[in-house]
Amino acid sequence: MAVLNSIAQSHEEMTSWRHALHQHPETCYEEKWTSDFIAKQLTSFGIEIHRGLAKTAVVGILKGQGTSKASLGLRADMDGLPMTEANDFAHKSLTQGRMHACGHDGHMAMLLGAAKYLAQTKQFDGTVYFIFQPAEEGGAGAKAMIDEGLFTHFDMDHVWGMHNWPGLAAGKVAVHDGACMASADHFSITITGRGGHAAMPHQSQDPIIASAALVQNLQSIVSRTIDPLDSGVVSITAINGGTAFNVIPDSVELRGTARALRPTTRNKIEEAIRRITDQIATAYGVTADIGWRGGYPPTVNHSAESERAMAVAEQVVGAQNIMRNPPASMGAEDFAYMLEARKGSYIWLGAGEAVPGKMLHNTSYDFNDEILPIGASYWAKLVESELPLAP
Repeated sequence: MAVLNSIAQSHEEMTSWRHALHQHPETCYEEKWTSDFIAKQLTSFGIEIHRGLAKTAVVGILKGQGTSKASLGLRADMDGLPMTEANDFAHKSLTQGRMHACGHDGHMAMLLGAAKYLAQTKQFDGTVYFIFQPAEEGGAGAKAMIDEGLFTHFDMDHVWGMHNWPGLAAGKVAVHDGACMASADHFSITITGRGGHAAMPHQSQDPIIASAALVQNLQSIVSRTIDPLDSGVVSITAINGGTAFNVIPDSVELRGTARALRPTTRNKIEEAIRRITDQIATAYGVTADIGWRGGYPPTVNHSAESERAMAVAEQVVGAQNIMRNPPASMGAEDFAYMLEARKGSYIWLGAGEAVPGKMLHNTSYDFNDEILPIGASYWAKLVESELPLAP
């Protein structure tokens, strides 16, 4: 494994950053302490900073040697989750109900480690933008940054992302050519009938029966509408209706999520949900109101950039530790918006074995500090490869 020596020597410092960030988790658009910490570190490295995008974002700007106008962006997400941590180690969350349960603390520490190295060495020709983005966990912080001028203020040619991946051995890297993560849309459906006494159901128009039929029929979308070689998910995650054992309610609310790896499949699933809902409502003599909230699009890597990402990762972990095109995840990631706006690639960095109860978004999760030098070295080598010095 070819971790850069100076980055390996900064392992303890990166770990201290990571632990400090883990102790101070902040959720969507509230990352004030976090952004202050990031800005302080970048400034200490001699890196120019820009603040103000998407409320709490920080962008570090570093120019290398030479006169090249080439540029790229490296992105790390900053936000934690509204969860109460179950761990009991020294660096556990100091905020009740807030936790870094997805490894964003590690993502920031790795990007800071690469930023420090690149500021010291400047063995590249061009400009690097270190993008510390808020609100990845459902707040579409990437989209907010873009809408507020990320790519107009900082005209980068490419953009690159990374996520730690429990279940993939530490020291391995997975790279996809094409879709690596799914879209994530949310919906709510209110079924309205006519309530009444449970002993006299013929006098009511039962929304519970209609809702049960709807849940069953929605599950046919993926199994009977989507190509078996494609991927889609329709999950009903909440059903709320009724207040007493002997009362048929007037209405029932269902909520769920729909996910797909292809935009065409995403559209097909939405159309099917609307069609089936309308038809079930008609069949059961009730009405249905659908609320649809379009979420993140699929995260789709660009082919040429993924090939280059693999070549750089090989320099760090060795060709035998590269996984090419593993199965995509049906989870979602708002880096998708950045890849729609600029070419680039998003890799998975192996974080170690899958331990039940200690995976991403679990109250006992903790980032694996042993992989910090691997991720930081990948970032540094990517910059030196993409923005090479003239011979």
